[in-house]
Amino acid sequence: MDFQLTEDQEAIRKAVRELAARFPDTYWAEQDEAGSFPQAFYEAFAEGGWLGMAVPEEYGGGGLGILEASLLLEEVAASGAGMNGCSTMHLTIFGLNTLVKHGNERLRQEILPRAADGSLHVCFGITEPDAGTDTTRISTVARRDGDDYVIDGRKVWITKAGQSQMIVLIARTTPREEVAKPTDGMSLFLADLDPGAVRLRPIPKMGRNAVASYEVVLDGLRVPASRRIGEEGQGFRYLLDGLNPERILLAHEALGIGRAALDAAVRYAGERVVFGRPIGQNQGIAFPLAEAATRLEAAGLAARHAAWRYDRGLPCGKEANMAKWLCAEAGFQAADAAVQTHGGMGYAREYHVERYFRESRLLRLAPISQEMVLNHVATHVLGLPRSY
Repeated sequence: MDFQLTEDQEAIRKAVRELAARFPDTYWAEQDEAGSFPQAFYEAFAEGGWLGMAVPEEYGGGGLGILEASLLLEEVAASGAGMNGCSTMHLTIFGLNTLVKHGNERLRQEILPRAADGSLHVCFGITEPDAGTDTTRISTVARRDGDDYVIDGRKVWITKAGQSQMIVLIARTTPREEVAKPTDGMSLFLADLDPGAVRLRPIPKMGRNAVASYEVVLDGLRVPASRRIGEEGQGFRYLLDGLNPERILLAHEALGIGRAALDAAVRYAGERVVFGRPIGQNQGIAFPLAEAATRLEAAGLAARHAAWRYDRGLPCGKEANMAKWLCAEAGFQAADAAVQTHGGMGYAREYHVERYFRESRLLRLAPISQEMVLNHVATHVLGLPRSY
């Protein structure tokens, strides 16, 4: 096994670190408090050619793998940008994977170059209020009408819908009761967010407020059949192509937030003097930070392994899910330790660790909850009876 990153991969980390450093903690605190999309940050990364790094070269992207994209997002998060920074771009990396693999050539030519250069925002619509993790029970329906489909339904927690011109969404084209398997009968579409047929409502939430999440109501949205991704009824199978890379990418984002929190805590522990000595000299302060560093290091190895397997076309469901679980736990523990290290000031916005804490907590819920990861491991790794 070779754990050494290549020169090119190290160059990616260095370049991203330098670019992200132009946007300090104060920038992210202001954007988060104002609920303002970080347009200057997004444009800087678009101009640098980073948004399409995993899009194939023939469509204007970098043609790189999930490992390189993971390194990008980890460094963005570690800069202090956290989920606010990563969420501006990670949908371009994994959300369009289904289009790359299953979209028709005309659709790829139309969409991918614009997504890669940052001129086109695309959001991803799966989750529904009454279905949650059980995607087979979505109620959004797409009815064929000549050369179009007409889509009605409701999606929730749709990141960047307010900034996006298009949405990749899944809808039922055959009722659940009429298919052999619950996962059959769903189709993927790339639809315009037509304001005449789409209503958006921002969802007030605890953190990552610079990048809003929305409820999206679809009322008679017409989508040309040419905008269907792949075959009708096979949408759920196509979604699976994006699940492992999504888990791998967000695992690295959790690592990055944990690194940012740990760096802030170590710095404060070395500078803050109480009873005549730095508080970091006390084992009650030092040991939780040392444990956080150890857990981040171990989780990082699991995440790298998952990315390595994905990029080589090896099975990685187990590794991707375990990496997501480990990194989310390690990142949250590091952020919690950072707040505790700062004492009362950890609760103040001035030191930014409360923002890291709020954003690291999100990763224990998204893109899939820790409990559902453990369900996957119990059933598909250990062979235990399915619990749901």
